[in-house]
Amino acid sequence: MCVGMGKVGLSGLGMFIVPVLASVFGAKPSTGILLPMLIMGDIMGVVYYHRHADLKLLLKLAPATVVGILIGVYVGDLINSDQFRTLLAVIILSGVVIMVWNERKNAAKAIPHNWFFASFAGLLGGFTTMIGNAAGPVMTIYFLSMNLKKNNFIGTSAWFFLLVNVFKVPFHILNWETITTRTFLFDLSLLPVIILGAVVGIFIVRLIPERPYRIFIIISIVFAAVKLFV
Repeated sequence: MCVGMGKVGLSGLGMFIVPVLASVFGAKPSTGILLPMLIMGDIMGVVYYHRHADLKLLLKLAPATVVGILIGVYVGDLINSDQFRTLLAVIILSGVVIMVWNERKNAAKAIPHNWFFASFAGLLGGFTTMIGNAAGPVMTIYFLSMNLKKNNFIGTSAWFFLLVNVFKVPFHILNWETITTRTFLFDLSLLPVIILGAVVGIFIVRLIPERPYRIFIIISIVFAAVKLFV
């Protein structure tokens, strides 16, 4: 349900799944179990919001994101998962603080649009999505900083994560061996619930006005980041 709802605009909900699956299946195996579920949700988000995506923004992020994913593949067996979760949570919370400050002060609007900021966001997003399928908060902060409207934000996020997650599949199958026939069939059995979550999420997003939607996303990301500490 959270995957489906998270992929159609309630993005903070998806992050709560990361620590839950990690505690049940183990940190690394859980990434391979979650990935096909995320792709199923991504497809639904793209089908419904595809026309709202900012393709120029995606092209700007692509090179650094690919590099970040490759770095994540390399260090996947070396990093301490507990330390990573703590570092990720600190980065997320710091980003939220900066974003809220920019919202209140209406300052430095040119900063998020420059090449360095996009490259940093892509690199960090690619790395965190490969290590723990945890790029949602990182990219949410970046996309909101770009002042995307609600539907543009959802459509751009949907396309970004669909392309990124599909790109990651061969590494999970061949390098980490975290996606197998057994795990894929398990994910497939959850597809009806993911679809139900997407339908419910679309209905909820329609009811939320623009400004409260941004506030809701920020609050949910903060809670998701705090959850990484637990």
